[in-house]
Amino acid sequence: MRKESKGSGVRLWSKVAEALTKPRRVRISVNVARVGRATRTGETVVVPGKVLGSGEIGHPLKVAALSFSAQGRKKIEAAGGSCLAIEQLIKENPKGVGVRIIG
Repeated sequence: MRKESKGSGVRLWSKVAEALTKPRRVRISVNVARVGRATRTGETVVVPGKVLGSGEIGHPLKVAALSFSAQGRKKIEAAGGSCLAIEQLIKENPKGVGVRIIG
């Protein structure tokens, strides 16, 4: 990811890479409810950590994260959204246009 951010000059990917290089004990964990409150329908977000299943989400969106809990993945997909690995999102959107970081 660092290689991608240096090659393309996109600050979004360098910020995500920086967050992922921190120790595991301080890595970000975000509940589905927080993702739902911070987004609108159809948005694309990156969570540089794990998405957990606490709470509800009422609209479809595309979420890329390092990992998902089983309940988190289930709730996002039940709302009509999709779950991706961060690497997949980088391949789909290398410039990071319209992508927000949550966490």
